[in-house]
Amino acid sequence: MDPLTYPAPPTSDQVDDYHGVAVADPYRPLEDAHAPETRAWIEAQNALSSRVLGTVPARDAIRRRLAALWDFPRAGVPWRHGNAWFQLRNTGLQDQDVLWTADGPEAEGRVLLDPNGLNAGGTTTLNAIAPSHSGALLAVATADAGSDWQTWRVRRVATGEDLPDRIPWSKFSGAAWTHDDAGFYYARFPEPPADATHDAPNLDMEVRYHRLGADPADDPLVFATPEHPDWGFNPEVSDDGTLLVITIWRGTDPENRVWVAELGDDAAAAVPRPLLDANDARYELVGSIGRTLYFLTNLGAPRSRAVAIEVDDPATIREVIPEADDTLEGVALAGDRFAAIHLHHAHHRLSLYELDGRPAGIVELPGIGTIASAEGRREDPELYLTFERFAAPRAVLAVRMADGTTRELPRPPLPWDPEDYVTEHTFVTSADGTRVPLFLTRRRDVEPDGDVPTLLYGYGGFQIAIGPVFKADWLLWMERGGLLAVAALRGGGEYGTAWHDDGRLANKQHVFDDYAACLRWLAASGWTRPERIGILGRSNGGLLVGATLTQHPELFGAAVPEVGVMDMLRFHRFTIGWGWTSDYGSPDDPEQFRWVYAYSPLHNVRPGTAYPPTLVTTGDHDDRVVPGHSFKFTAALQAAQGGDAPILVRIDTDAGHGAGKPVGKLIDERADVLAFLELALGVDPDRA
Repeated sequence: MDPLTYPAPPTSDQVDDYHGVAVADPYRPLEDAHAPETRAWIEAQNALSSRVLGTVPARDAIRRRLAALWDFPRAGVPWRHGNAWFQLRNTGLQDQDVLWTADGPEAEGRVLLDPNGLNAGGTTTLNAIAPSHSGALLAVATADAGSDWQTWRVRRVATGEDLPDRIPWSKFSGAAWTHDDAGFYYARFPEPPADATHDAPNLDMEVRYHRLGADPADDPLVFATPEHPDWGFNPEVSDDGTLLVITIWRGTDPENRVWVAELGDDAAAAVPRPLLDANDARYELVGSIGRTLYFLTNLGAPRSRAVAIEVDDPATIREVIPEADDTLEGVALAGDRFAAIHLHHAHHRLSLYELDGRPAGIVELPGIGTIASAEGRREDPELYLTFERFAAPRAVLAVRMADGTTRELPRPPLPWDPEDYVTEHTFVTSADGTRVPLFLTRRRDVEPDGDVPTLLYGYGGFQIAIGPVFKADWLLWMERGGLLAVAALRGGGEYGTAWHDDGRLANKQHVFDDYAACLRWLAASGWTRPERIGILGRSNGGLLVGATLTQHPELFGAAVPEVGVMDMLRFHRFTIGWGWTSDYGSPDDPEQFRWVYAYSPLHNVRPGTAYPPTLVTTGDHDDRVVPGHSFKFTAALQAAQGGDAPILVRIDTDAGHGAGKPVGKLIDERADVLAFLELALGVDPDRA
């Protein structure tokens, strides 16, 4: 391909002093996504990308087939409040999942709330759903254009009638109803000033109580910590309705606090007090029985355990499920037993325990896969969960808690056969000798010939485990003859606290080393060669791809960094970015500045380097990882490119970080990514 002429970005002569180091930031104007100069640059970049992608002969065929693979009925896990059951469903190509209600977990039921009718563009999402204790009322938080900001509304379940309540300025919070159905607790931020931009920092969260029919502006304050403006809160009400439990978090710190309050006749008068206030571990509320609260925690257990804590004697911690060789990632309470979800080399296993901690058997799962969600109540005989594999989307399984037997809830046939694909699990040795799990999935008839187009995905951060998940675009990649490689890198949660710690802060480079080791392994495995490997990651995974692009451009043939954190010197200045310092460190600290500056993708672009073909993606309304990261990185790469390979950016308009993106937009985006990869890697269309 001939060298491209790139749109000229707005620039400045900005130079910042970081602890005595002068750092130029010539593309600072691109941080303002709404400035006329930036909007013109966005339009020109999108036109360029569309023109280049339009040269891919298979682009239209890829989109059509991707839409066909997306077009199958799917459903989430059913859950119950009172006598009402709730479930999210999608007929296939609906832009947003639809909330249904029924009188049983397998009944057909009826539509309770269809967000597709709330916005002509299909960009209004159901961010959070909270039925009342009786199941008679529903609090639901909606968000627009991919934003994290959400507005709570209330609907009667029996009639579908909307109540007049509208509670704005909530973010990163669920709702917790009092058991009289009179109202609910929620967390919100102060209303931003009229002149505030969408990327302003999120601080000073509060817990308030909304009584139905009241003016939200008058919702009484229940809990706030003005002396700690960076603390956030998630309110929950205990199973018997007598306690308010507030989990206190600070950004993505791996430790948190828990406070409780007694609930009486006046919900707004609740007075929270410390229960677990040492900030010494992670505590995740599993459930409650009377005055006993059950938590999943890594206190004294790097691979986590489940404990019981008496509200009236919090100093006494009773172990229920002990730490094991495999990381305990989740616990659910149903049928008077616990279901424990363990990670075994990055895929899930399920076992049962009595309430006193005695083992009660192993649950057989259908292959190497991931439990995405699990729902149940103590009095229900079955636990419902979703299980997915690389080539099989989420199926809803019912687990009989008395004996551990499972059954799959009925669903229509899929438009492909998952058994046509095979997943292998291997390990790659990183630079320092660490063994890194790697999943390889392909069509059964695809064999290693040294030239198989390969897509390597990774994340490596925030204690998030990466394992077998289904994505329609990944399936199409494999259907067209490609190999899918998914790495479980350090920084994630696959092997507990130590694995996370070995990939964050001063150890963040280990994540990039692990990824580079996977690339070298793939090239030496007999499957493929560097020119046939594409790398892809989103968000923190976008940082991974950006750092790999600047450190090892010779190890692969194409890069797709998506909604990535690219400017490691300014990430903490926007929206919730300040909260990521637990994983990255803060550039305001002299030592930590040296860590992040050493790998910051934006600051390690080298002029004259022949970078491989790159497609950056972002959304112009992303208020989590603000689009300025991707804009500046793109401009720097385009200016530095010393070879002929294209450096493109695809900027989705009226879209955010990714959650809740309409299916139509997703299909367009993923089709363009696949088309780009086939163009960049020189994939023969006849290979499929």
